[in-house]
Amino acid sequence: MGVKPFLTDEQWQRIEPLLPRLESRGRPWRDDRQVFEGVLWVLKTGARWRDLPEAYPSPSTCWRRLKLWEEHGVWLTLWRAFLAELDAQGRLNWSEAFLDGSFVSAKKRGPCVGKTKRGKGTKWMVVVDGQGIPLGGTLASASPAELNLAQATLDTISVPRHGRGRPRKRPTRLIVDKGYDADWFRKSLKQRGIEVVCPHRRGRRSRPLQKESELWRYARRWIVERTIAWLGNFRRLVIRHERLLAVYQGFFHIACLLITLRHL
Repeated sequence: MGVKPFLTDEQWQRIEPLLPRLESRGRPWRDDRQVFEGVLWVLKTGARWRDLPEAYPSPSTCWRRLKLWEEHGVWLTLWRAFLAELDAQGRLNWSEAFLDGSFVSAKKRGPCVGKTKRGKGTKWMVVVDGQGIPLGGTLASASPAELNLAQATLDTISVPRHGRGRPRKRPTRLIVDKGYDADWFRKSLKQRGIEVVCPHRRGRRSRPLQKESELWRYARRWIVERTIAWLGNFRRLVIRHERLLAVYQGFFHIACLLITLRHL
């Protein structure tokens, strides 16, 4: 290719078997790895599609393949397949999970773009295991509070079990900041078998629901903040330039699957 690849041969050998086989009635499809490397160049650098080096397939080819595979759920399937492999090896920490969100400015209108005091933007919501491996995540308008997006984010956790029935969906505990301190949220998760660890807000009027003996876990919230910093290293995610949600969401899912792949 003339440029240093972002993926090692070992990483590509894990990815390639899970990609769909595309049939063309006209010209042959460009090599999947070359296209994927082109998408990764844009994702990593944050540069414009038109600036894609000539060593990669054309910007339009890379853009179309990114969008096509996102619409067919390919990136999400890859991410969950890597999570399933880690889970089968006993390397996911389900005893605790962390949830947090991050605002990104949006340069164009489109789905999941909303107004805030900081301007219009999109919000990432991500839930990670006790090591910081992303288990689920979603994109939403920046307007709603993170608390109102929390349950939808938890619903994105679905780690397949090879030949063992239903996917895993629930961590034992969920550790969040004071912004999630709402009785209805705590009770809703308790019904799902998830204990919430969250400091109470100041001026709380209703009786305390948080066990003081569990608050030591809150000091570990840096784990989810580190994962959000890892996502921020994919520069194309930091500012949303895409009007189409499928393209930006494709970038988000690729970033999550690559973070997961690093732990294999």
